[in-house]
Amino acid sequence: MLKNKNIILGVCGSIAAYKSAFLVRLLVKAGANVKVILTPDGANFITPLTLATLSKNPVYTQYFEEETGVWSNHVELGLWADLIIIAPISANTLAKLSTGICDNLLTAVYLSAKCPVYVAPAMDLDMWKHETTQENIKRINSYGNIVIAPGNGELASGLVGEGRMAEPEEIVSFLDNAIKKSMPLFGKKVMVTAGPTYEVIDPVRFIGNHSSGKMGFAIADELVKLGADVTLVAGPTSLQADKTLKRINVVSALDMFNACTSIFSETDITVMCAAVADYRPKTVANQKIKKQDGDFILELEKTTDILASLGKSKKSNQILVGFALETNDEENYAKGKLEKKNLDLVVLNSLNDKGAGFKSDTNKITIFNKALEKTAFELKSKAEVAKDICEAILKITK
Repeated sequence: MLKNKNIILGVCGSIAAYKSAFLVRLLVKAGANVKVILTPDGANFITPLTLATLSKNPVYTQYFEEETGVWSNHVELGLWADLIIIAPISANTLAKLSTGICDNLLTAVYLSAKCPVYVAPAMDLDMWKHETTQENIKRINSYGNIVIAPGNGELASGLVGEGRMAEPEEIVSFLDNAIKKSMPLFGKKVMVTAGPTYEVIDPVRFIGNHSSGKMGFAIADELVKLGADVTLVAGPTSLQADKTLKRINVVSALDMFNACTSIFSETDITVMCAAVADYRPKTVANQKIKKQDGDFILELEKTTDILASLGKSKKSNQILVGFALETNDEENYAKGKLEKKNLDLVVLNSLNDKGAGFKSDTNKITIFNKALEKTAFELKSKAEVAKDICEAILKITK
């Protein structure tokens, strides 16, 4: 959830400022772009050089540099941020935020920001328990800011109790969950299938197709970004998906059928993007079939139609999306598939469109909904196509 997020980390005067170095490192590791604003008191506990090295960005400490006159534009910084986290926030800065005092760069950026603001207090037990501090907490909460509660343990004074700043790992997890909860598909269980299936002929050979899985993987990744709990059922492919989703690797159409039917009843949304084999060898040789004179006849039998099976068991509160890859009379075949298999959406690919179909990094699609309303899209990257498909899903999400 933190990947590519622009995050401002405010660091105030507290012994817990040493934890900010670990926090920066975790945020950067999660893929965030981090800029640090260090208050004058904060600089007494941790150096700008440490935080600049870890964040890979200059650290802001003043409104302007005295020697050069270069101005740190607090308005631009506030607008740049997707979120602000002040960790640690001292009792002093907490009081400033609650009353609107603006006497340093961090408080000026706070007053300029339009994004969510999170604070992780760090102070001694008596300071944390003081009525004034608790009133300030209530006040900044009323402004829409989010407090990451301090932990309980040994404090710098030697006292034991509340006041320890939350650990960096806890803060990152808190931010990740908070962002996820704000996403439109939070709480939705989604299954996506991707890639080809391989149907074994003998220990060496198989029947397969040219599907790379790129389209299905792009859809799965996009659904994760929308907050969904995603299970990806993937045929044979070397592609890597978002690490936060659950992945089930399969080989054959039967494997995929078993995986899909085992979890379909629990899903809210299912996107069947895999290129599943329609036929498989009727018998499978235990040993490699040797080359012989004359023709070799391979008898095939139909595989189970996974999409049709899911369509039959689909409940009214479930969304089922299918794909149609066609070479002729494309729209009629796609609309027929939509109706026969009880789909909510069907995504049509035509192999007659240059840049669409298997293996390429681009795709060109047309989407039909249950009312047979047609939405056509231009040739785009598969990542962009995934966004279009997910947007169509969002429109019909119950």
